[in-house]
Amino acid sequence: MGAGDFELTMGELRAVVRFASDRAQDLLPEFEAVNPQDSRPREAIRAARMFTDGAPRSNLQRTAAFASHRAAKDASEETARLAALACGDAAAAAYLHPIAKASQVGHILRAAACVALVTELRTGTADGATVRVLAHRANPPLPEILRRYPVASPGTSRISQLMIDLDSAIRARD
Repeated sequence: MGAGDFELTMGELRAVVRFASDRAQDLLPEFEAVNPQDSRPREAIRAARMFTDGAPRSNLQRTAAFASHRAAKDASEETARLAALACGDAAAAAYLHPIAKASQVGHILRAAACVALVTELRTGTADGATVRVLAHRANPPLPEILRRYPVASPGTSRISQLMIDLDSAIRARD
């Protein structure tokens, strides 16, 4: 292990995937309303749920994540694209690494950031209420796991900004 790296148990990893897959599940209807015949995001959620339900981490999560991310690229509407991205991220969260790099925070928070952005797009507001609700849904041990990583890296995209907001809100919890 390198400097700052740490242990991450399978139970903790499953908690991260559960958080991400719960958030992505919330967005799945956004994708399916536009692309009802494309099952790739639903398959990504299924792969994530299999892992959270106790199946070993396998190539299934990785391939389902890639497929859902390809579905995001194929989506014609922004909300559908974000939904497929979140579903892929939920499956990819099974490959969160216990290395002290801010880039790993995306595995924990990007699906939730997609939910926040879809909410902003649907309501036309960016008041922070959705971030607070999502941060509240980050049940233990998720806040403790997140605190092991450096803070989310700043970026110019709205998703990056929302991840920073979520990161800050979750870390601030008791």
